[in-house]
Amino acid sequence: MPSPIQVDSHSTMYDDILVPTDGSDTIPETLAHALPIAADNDATVHGLYVVDSRVTAAADDETSTDLERSLEAEGEEAVAAVEERASDEGLETVGEIRQGTPSKTILEYAEEQGIDLIVIGTRGKSPREKVTSLGSVSERVVDNASIPVFVVRNAGEE
Repeated sequence: MPSPIQVDSHSTMYDDILVPTDGSDTIPETLAHALPIAADNDATVHGLYVVDSRVTAAADDETSTDLERSLEAEGEEAVAAVEERASDEGLETVGEIRQGTPSKTILEYAEEQGIDLIVIGTRGKSPREKVTSLGSVSERVVDNASIPVFVVRNAGEE
C-alpha cells in the first residue's frame, strides 16, 4: 500500500508572485486576483514595468530620449501603484523597471528572481484588433513560461 502524502502546513506554494504592469487601467482587476493569492501564501509581490525598447528604437535620437524618459516616469507610477496596493495588504513588495521586449523581459525577470507565479492581465480588444493582432504580451508569456501563469481577463473583454 502506498504511503500517504505528507503535507507541511507551513510550506507555501508561492513565495514570489510577479505582477507585470503596463500602467493601464486593467491593473486594479489584476491585483484583485493577485493579492489574495499572495496573502494566502505570505508571498512577496513583484511589480514589473517594461519600457518597450522597440518603441524607443523606432524614434530619432532626441525623440527617443524624451520618449524613454516619459515611459520610465509612467513605469515608476505604475510600479508604485502595485507596491502601494500590496503594502496596504501587509505584503512585502519589490518594484522594478526594465527595458526590453515586454514578454521576453517578463520571463527573464521571472527566472532571475525565482518567481513562482505570474499574474498578468489582458486588455480588451476591438473585433478588428482581435483579427489583426499578432498576439498579446500575456499570450506570449503563457506560451513560453516554465512556471504557472494566471491570466486575468479584465472587464470589458469579450
